Amino acid sequence: MNFQQLRSVREAARRGYNLTEVAAALHTSQPGVSRQIRELEDELGIELFVRAGKRLTGMTAPGTQVLPIIERMLRDAENLRHAARDFAQHDIGPLSIAATHSQARYALPAAVRDFRALYPQVTLNLHQGSPKNVAQMLIDGEADIGIATEALAEYEQLITLPCYRWTHSVVVPPDHPLLDGSPLTLQRLARYPLITYDTGYTGRTHIDDAFQREGIEPRIVLTAMDADVIKTYVELGMGVGIVASMAYDEDRDRNLRAIDAGHLFAVNMTRLGFRRGSFLRAYVFAFIETFAPPLNRKVVEQAMNAEPGEVFDI
Repeated sequence: MNFQQLRSVREAARRGYNLTEVAAALHTSQPGVSRQIRELEDELGIELFVRAGKRLTGMTAPGTQVLPIIERMLRDAENLRHAARDFAQHDIGPLSIAATHSQARYALPAAVRDFRALYPQVTLNLHQGSPKNVAQMLIDGEADIGIATEALAEYEQLITLPCYRWTHSVVVPPDHPLLDGSPLTLQRLARYPLITYDTGYTGRTHIDDAFQREGIEPRIVLTAMDADVIKTYVELGMGVGIVASMAYDEDRDRNLRAIDAGHLFAVNMTRLGFRRGSFLRAYVFAFIETFAPPLNRKVVEQAMNAEPGEVFDI
């Protein structure tokens, strides 16, 4: 039994049993992947995959039971390497961060700048995606840290910690009727075409819930993952935008005006997550605290030792 065999099995399960993709991911040949899997099956005395000719089509019952053990063995081996590097080169290495666009664009830059000043020899890799993409990158080991508002707390494979709360704002052109000084209400908003986030992004659930509670059907004419895209179409006069308050900057967004909508939509919580059971190098703890100062090493380690399913709040 060797790690290449274990990796072949894990990647086959992750990549929908497509051995061409598995071979590309492992930088080997398709016959080599098939051989590694078969040799492990022979050694274990069980078949891990259902086959149709030479193709893999699914996991067998034994394979389903064995796969979590294989993943844990590979994770432990990765943790061992991380631990060794932490002792040998405590301030040198890679740090992979997965975040949604809003976090990457508005929340992360200051933390990245400050962290780089402290750890100039750490190589930062920033990945962007939906909250579900962020969660999956953490689970698959493609990212060390994930930052998103929605979805992260829904995965038992992850440890998630609260970072900060934020609210939404409505953005409109300077001459818009909503700027007449009258109170902003959902009823007034619903009179106009709305532009906001895609479902599952940046507190969109709270926006939908607010309208639903009032029995109002909003006219959403455009959705996007990116607040900058939303603001662009608001400037073009296509509708009223609903964005995260942190996405509006008075100096940058001179062609727009913002109206606080914190009283209309529930407060949102941005969370930071990492894979349960992973080893965090010292500089990873340092980055977490740089991004969210209340999350010092002691707090993070307490979360790591807590029971699965426990949700932390601030």
